Amino acid sequence: STYSSKVFRVTFLTLAMSVAVPLLGVTVLLDCPIDPQPISLKEPPLLMGVLEPNTKLRRSERLWENQLVGPESIVNIGDVLFTGTADGKIVKIEDGEIQTIARIGHGPCGGREDEPTCGRPLGMRVGPNNTLFVADAYYGLYEVDSDTGETKTLVSTKTLIEGQKLSFVNDLTVTRDGRKIYFTDSSSKWQRQDYLFLVMEGTDDGEGEGIVLLEYDTVTKEVKVLMVGLRFPNGVQLSPAEDFILVTETTMARIRYYVSGLMKGGADMFVENMPGLPDNIRLSSSGGYWVAMAAVRPNPGFSLLDFLSEKPWIKKMIFKLLSQETVTKFVPKYSLVVELSETGSYERSFHDPNGVTVAYVSEAHEHNGHLYLGSFHSPYIGRLDLQH
Repeated sequence: STYSSKVFRVTFLTLAMSVAVPLLGVTVLLDCPIDPQPISLKEPPLLMGVLEPNTKLRRSERLWENQLVGPESIVNIGDVLFTGTADGKIVKIEDGEIQTIARIGHGPCGGREDEPTCGRPLGMRVGPNNTLFVADAYYGLYEVDSDTGETKTLVSTKTLIEGQKLSFVNDLTVTRDGRKIYFTDSSSKWQRQDYLFLVMEGTDDGEGEGIVLLEYDTVTKEVKVLMVGLRFPNGVQLSPAEDFILVTETTMARIRYYVSGLMKGGADMFVENMPGLPDNIRLSSSGGYWVAMAAVRPNPGFSLLDFLSEKPWIKKMIFKLLSQETVTKFVPKYSLVVELSETGSYERSFHDPNGVTVAYVSEAHEHNGHLYLGSFHSPYIGRLDLQH
């Protein structure tokens, strides 16, 4: 028996080594698409008090299920809704009917590989005279007539801004008079289809060389760079008094603000060490802000992002062996939306553990006592009644 046990152990170890050594050798030789940098994150805040887990998002309705593909951002003109979808469309939803009014890119539109030509409308806002302003990840900043669907290019991604092309135009916010548009370019290296590379790489695009927050003047047609050197700048929102701009810094789980006159990159911190990775940010009726979380950092619990943050070698191993689509499957479907006060304190939180009813929330847009929940992935718009 002892002899058999020894033979088994020797045989097992021999087989294991015969597999592990070649695999390790192949892994070392394989190219890695990312060059991750270590990121220092604080321990996530405890999910207690206002942030205590609940199932409030599960009260949401799924609207127009399987009639929309990834409605990322939502705006309204009266009771008419508008959104942009993953198949490159800008659609109007009136009296329950969906109508395509514009398309910035062109077909074919289907898989991830089609995005650069198909286009991907992300952030959307309503300006004066019911004009739609749209940030398309691949094509740039556009103005769209909400009635006729006529499109006008404001800032093209082909245009050099301080010597660089825009690579990942993401979100925008507009002054009430419609003159100034503030928008984010999330990376100077990665496009939207490779957003997971951007999150996992964790760089600030060459120590501040990446263009991240810009200002477009609709009168002078000038583009100014306001902030640089952030890690995945994403959602952007003007304060109610329009005296500062909030920018979510997704990879760093925080929100920074920019005040006109501050030096580039010299923005102050609004909220840091958030319980998730912030995506879009929008005004709430209370004078604060709704923030949708692209992913959650559970505490207590295991946060994959925090675990990998200071281990770039593990990230390299992962992306040498697995595709982005495969890695995405390991991200928990935990949906979270928080409401912040005007000073950045947490007021309310709405959860859907495991994303049972609504998953992958990218934006929470408040209208007429409801939260309309956008998603970069799901085939519906969620709607939560805030009165109950």
